[in-house]
Amino acid sequence: MKVNKLILGTPLLLALASCNQSSKNALTQPELGKQSAAILKIDNLEFKDLNKNGKLDPYEDWRLRSEERSKDLVSQMTLEEKAGMLLIADMRMFNEIFMLDKVETPKDITADFNEEDVVLDKNQFTGEPLAYPVMNTVGTTKGITQNHMRHFIWRTTTAPANVMAEWSNKVQALAEQSRLGIPVIFASNPRNHISAGSMGATASASVGFSKWPSEIGFAAMNDKETVRQFAEMARQEWASVGLRKGYMYMADLATEPRWQRIEGTFGEDPKLAAEVMEQIVLGFQGDTLNNTSIALTTKHFPGGGATYKGFDPHYTYGRDAVFPGNRLEENMLPFKAAIKAGTSSIMPYYSLPKDTKYEEVAYAYNKGILRDLLREELGFKGIINSDTGPIESMPWGVDSLTIEKRYVKALEAGINLFAGNADPSLLIKTLKAHPEVMPLVDESVELLLKELFDLQLFENPYVDVENSTKIVGKADFVTAGKEAQRKSVVLLRNEQKQLPLAKGTKVYFEDYQKTYGKVDALSGKVFDKTYDGITFVKTPEEAGVILLWIKPAIRPLFPSDSSPLKVNLSNCAINVDYVNKLTAKKPTILAVNFANPFVIDEIYNDNTKDRFVGVIGTFGISEDALLDVVSGKFKPTGKMPFTTPISQQAVETNKEDVPGYDEGTDYPLFKFGEGLSY
Repeated sequence: MKVNKLILGTPLLLALASCNQSSKNALTQPELGKQSAAILKIDNLEFKDLNKNGKLDPYEDWRLRSEERSKDLVSQMTLEEKAGMLLIADMRMFNEIFMLDKVETPKDITADFNEEDVVLDKNQFTGEPLAYPVMNTVGTTKGITQNHMRHFIWRTTTAPANVMAEWSNKVQALAEQSRLGIPVIFASNPRNHISAGSMGATASASVGFSKWPSEIGFAAMNDKETVRQFAEMARQEWASVGLRKGYMYMADLATEPRWQRIEGTFGEDPKLAAEVMEQIVLGFQGDTLNNTSIALTTKHFPGGGATYKGFDPHYTYGRDAVFPGNRLEENMLPFKAAIKAGTSSIMPYYSLPKDTKYEEVAYAYNKGILRDLLREELGFKGIINSDTGPIESMPWGVDSLTIEKRYVKALEAGINLFAGNADPSLLIKTLKAHPEVMPLVDESVELLLKELFDLQLFENPYVDVENSTKIVGKADFVTAGKEAQRKSVVLLRNEQKQLPLAKGTKVYFEDYQKTYGKVDALSGKVFDKTYDGITFVKTPEEAGVILLWIKPAIRPLFPSDSSPLKVNLSNCAINVDYVNKLTAKKPTILAVNFANPFVIDEIYNDNTKDRFVGVIGTFGISEDALLDVVSGKFKPTGKMPFTTPISQQAVETNKEDVPGYDEGTDYPLFKFGEGLSY
């Protein structure tokens, strides 16, 4: 699709006597991207006539502050248009799942199509029937033209960068044709990390984006400069394809080893997590939101890691956030850092606070948590974005309320953007029946529009399709990602000083990774090649040293049940009998991918320690990154981002909000901050 861009040459710095400089931006003509909007020429400057009335409205005037533009636009919106703005839901790229392999050119990807809406007849998390169907994904055309939506979550895609960019442009062109010409903003979960168990709720699939360690690996690097470098590079990749909002990152602390989302955190230490979060926000957003920024959504306020026995609050049995160590304040430190850095949005979790001074209702309904604590005490002025589905699927603590009353209570609590429902009909019904909440709706819509204005999407929501292929997976970005992977590797034990391996060492290298629930005695991937002076052999018998890389898998977040969560290896897709037999044959280097603080006492204990000449912790890396450390090509510098328990019993007795390093000598095997080098 051809997009008309008005580029007026050298920026014009004009001082117009008629302008109120206290309310006007610097008068630098921005680049305008358009397809259908007419252009208004005023005082040698150009503006888009988005509402097609032939005159310059305040919201179309890029010289005005975002707050002024938002107020003007809200005054022109209907109740139905406001309701649509309050929703953010999954969308599907045309032919993305079923037919993308048949698409020959980007022109075959179009926003002008009729998709069937994806409807949930049952609660996708608890399995309990809903009283009514919920439309959680909508065809983009219907979402824009009928439901007046402008926020969409682009969770997964197998499309290359140019197809994403082309499709993004077509959607923006469709939005430009609407009554008020309000642009779309695409959000996404993280796309740049090597993750063990990522799903739609925690990360998004991508093609071609530079690959970096998992988020917990960023904490293992303990390197602020590299974190900032990552955020600035990933920002460019995202923006090039039209992604301008991040459903990330997790400021939650990894204090409860059994929580299934620990891989997406920045570790157990509040100070370290806060430092990483600050650099992430500044790198993606800049000092203030601008036309190159990705607006971030920091989650899950006030801290999702302190969850009862590790259970996730997607489920009724995991609804309680517990703070037996009285460490709610410590949980909020990374959020404070994100707020100070200017995070555009904050997402509260599904949980309800148990045994605190706050009302025992889910955070989305909790006025004390959102308006009193987050807004008043912490000073957050941005968007409060609910997690997916608290109105329909996870209304913990307000289960008995009707949908209308839930919407009212959530608006009164401070929610500005509702995630997980693409059907505004019940919200519209609520607003018509409860006009007293309309000031809260207007307040929310103004905040949401301000973000779009700050990102300059009203001036130019389009991207350069050809440029996207040059930016996504750019060589410099890929190289930096590989370097970061190596920096995240932690050398935990090197008792016999056999690391790095001597040149000519014969190594049996097995990459052992199983699917949760399908443990068997078969070996994993075995390498048969030469790598930087190391010769890999096909059998343990041929080897001088065994290199075993295990990748335990905790029970997946979806689906789940209420049986106890465990982090010992035999419950996390590792056949410990097979591992013990294998490692008894030869001196072994044990590498463990710690997506969680796994308990490894079934294979590494007082009786078996002597067979392991080295122990390495990894956090989402490539095979080459591990081999570079083992061979000595890269000297390890990483430090443990959390404490690993010495036994499952230690996990059971640990307080959910207390990090392992506070538990004394009876708790840890590997301690937070531990890490060796050569």
